[in-house]
Amino acid sequence: MTATILDPERTELLAELATARAALIITTRDLSDEQAGQRPTASALCLGGLIKHVASIEEEWMRFAVEGPSAMRYDLPEGVTWADLASGAAREFPQWAIDHQNDFHMLPGDTLAGVLERYHRIAQRSAEIIATVPDLSAAHPLPEAPWNEPGAVRSIRRVLIHVIAETAQHAGHADILRETLDGQTST
Repeated sequence: MTATILDPERTELLAELATARAALIITTRDLSDEQAGQRPTASALCLGGLIKHVASIEEEWMRFAVEGPSAMRYDLPEGVTWADLASGAAREFPQWAIDHQNDFHMLPGDTLAGVLERYHRIAQRSAEIIATVPDLSAAHPLPEAPWNEPGAVRSIRRVLIHVIAETAQHAGHADILRETLDGQTST
């Protein structure tokens, strides 16, 4: 198998994402599965859940980069409105919303090793996608959702920048969680 030679822009963007990922992952070093699932602050965040969330977000955005808006569907059950969903009063919640919430938690059967392995596989797939898409400027319309501006589009480049920012933001959260959990920092 021959290695793909990347242009400087792709190389730099992927390197920045790798740096943000490493900052997030290192916050879990030497933790047990139980510790990875603990919520040491007033929020519902745990270290394992943050990694699950970031992995899912990266996977979803990379599918969007390849497939377009069909990769991100936010359908609501019959008779449920966005206001119902936002208020928590929906009589039924869509599976995508349930999955999104579950990504923030270590569920029964989740292990930190499994979470990290999944994240590693997603990272490899992301690198393959970014290496092989013909043009980082190629853009897709965003799917309809209240958090997306109607008619907005995102280029693959902007998708990758968003994934970098999301990963870096959550690496900061993870550092706070780890320090609160046991006094350790990521450095």
